[in-house]
Amino acid sequence: MRCPCGLGETYENCCAPLHRGESAAPTAERLMRSRFSAFAVGEVDYLLASWHPDTRPTAIRLDPAQRWTRLEVLATTGGSPFHTHGTVEFRAHYRDAAGPGSQHEDSEFTRVDGRWVYTGPRRVARGT
Repeated sequence: MRCPCGLGETYENCCAPLHRGESAAPTAERLMRSRFSAFAVGEVDYLLASWHPDTRPTAIRLDPAQRWTRLEVLATTGGSPFHTHGTVEFRAHYRDAAGPGSQHEDSEFTRVDGRWVYTGPRRVARGT
């Protein structure tokens, strides 16, 4: 199975090791891609673990009728292995009972104890 993150690898060789905690995302973009994959495959524990402790919700409930289908990374700032902060702007496509849609988000990431974590959105827009 191809990895939902869109990098062209199999899920087992791409995001699965991050989801299992066997490796850490080297960049903010890579963390964002692994989080998209986690939404697509239902890895709620990974979503919570990769969220900044100051902004992390106590629980996440995924909509079983929503299927995340494709990811487009539109822009990045910072977020390299040499930065402590970064942003990733992306469009995540999904399908639900109402049909196809997308979420456009500009997200912030930071390092905590040397690991990239999702801080939260700077902007979010949902559309079809």
